[in-house]
Amino acid sequence: MLGVLFVLIQAVPYGREHSNPPVAKEPAWDSPRTRELVVRACFDCHSNETRWPWYSHVAPFSWLVTHDVTEGREKLNFSEFDRRQRKAREAAEEVREGEMPLWTYLLAHSEARLSDAEKADLIRGLEATFGAE
Repeated sequence: MLGVLFVLIQAVPYGREHSNPPVAKEPAWDSPRTRELVVRACFDCHSNETRWPWYSHVAPFSWLVTHDVTEGREKLNFSEFDRRQRKAREAAEEVREGEMPLWTYLLAHSEARLSDAEKADLIRGLEATFGAE
């Protein structure tokens, strides 16, 4: 029964459209180190340079990935700094409080797990780039 259900949910169209719009403009990063850490821990959901892994093509995982990327890009998109990004100043605080990256993202992306020193560097860099909240 579960196998049949798994096959049937593959027909649901949501989560199949994976696009990466062109990069309009990145922020003026305070340092290459900040950009490097943001790319590692944030870009998949908060940029137009999402890496779409194999499981992002298989429901129900595709639904979760598409939802997270769509919501992430709406809240803060590092590829669209040609327009105002209202949540940019909150980014450092989200990392500081452990709210970002999402724990569900970290399950499948070990490269996004930051050491305490990397996390401190990222927070400092985000604050230097966008200002503190």
